[in-house]
Amino acid sequence: MNQAKPCIKCLLSEMKDADLMEVIRNGIEGIRPQDRSSEKDYQERLNLCRSCDNLISGTCLSCGCYVEIRAAIKTGRCPLKKW
Repeated sequence: MNQAKPCIKCLLSEMKDADLMEVIRNGIEGIRPQDRSSEKDYQERLNLCRSCDNLISGTCLSCGCYVEIRAAIKTGRCPLKKW
């Protein structure tokens, strides 16, 4: 059986896994609107995460979080202080 290799430098939303997408969607929807990052800040944060060596398959190796959920929280912080 030939299995596809996981995308190491991808965010979870860029992978083709419906279960992971559900985790991300539920995580972000669970954040109160007033506690969510603006779309601009969210995208800027994710762009920084995409270029980070500690991003592996949508997870931050420094703290273990799903970066897409952490980036969606207004008060969320990068453990490496990149954002």
